[in-house]
Amino acid sequence: MANITAAEVAKLRKQTGAGMMDCKKALQESEGDFEKAIEILRKKGAKVAAKRADKDATEGYVIAQTNNDKTFGVLVMVNCETDFVGKSEDFVNFVKGISDVALQNKAETLEAVLALPLDGVTVADKLSDMIGKTGEKLEFDTFAAISSPLVAGYNHNGNKIGTLVGMSKAGEGIGEVGHNVAMQIAAMNPVSLDKDSVPQKVIDTELEVGKDLARQEGKPEDMLDKIAQGRLGKFFKENTLMSQSFIKDSKKTISDYLKETDKDLTVNTFHRFAIG
Repeated sequence: MANITAAEVAKLRKQTGAGMMDCKKALQESEGDFEKAIEILRKKGAKVAAKRADKDATEGYVIAQTNNDKTFGVLVMVNCETDFVGKSEDFVNFVKGISDVALQNKAETLEAVLALPLDGVTVADKLSDMIGKTGEKLEFDTFAAISSPLVAGYNHNGNKIGTLVGMSKAGEGIGEVGHNVAMQIAAMNPVSLDKDSVPQKVIDTELEVGKDLARQEGKPEDMLDKIAQGRLGKFFKENTLMSQSFIKDSKKTISDYLKETDKDLTVNTFHRFAIG
């Protein structure tokens, strides 16, 4: 067995963030080969993940970021098991690191992000390292990117909710509008941009629920469809972004608010991620 020094163990620990004993065992197993030791630690991380596959990763950290000219933004969410890990400096820095490299490289898909370099390894390998270090199930399967004339991001509630919104135009005052719309999305959680973009499956479900409720209320059978359509209209108003009441002024909708700034201003797309 190779004679492993404390300095070598400390070096591997600094490089990987794994525990001292784990680093020592990995170096002994690899006979002092650092690359093999790192691979052993990654495999240990994978084993931890497999062992804890039945655990719920309902805590974590969300971050929305945009580039300097506000034309591109990313939204990253990584889940963990406990609030203790979710608030730890190492975990938060890990999630911020993913966001930074995704933004710098203008990554547009989760697969592209996982292949990016982070601290000398890929994001995917760094995730495995973090699993080994924390001993918890970690999940990074939620990522979004937006490219638009103006992109705004908003982080809420201790980074438990993050939103990203792409505006159709840039210009004076639109940055503030974008920020307010991003806040609206965080607070009101719209299901889609407008009624035309609500998935048909959601519409069908709402109509069925509306008819069932009306039937339970004793309404005539020949009135059920009409009542359900009325309730669907209310659903659209409350749950689609452009029809929602603006949280800063309930007398106007988001569509009204946008038109006050520019009659042609609209929202191209948006994303909202929330922990739990």
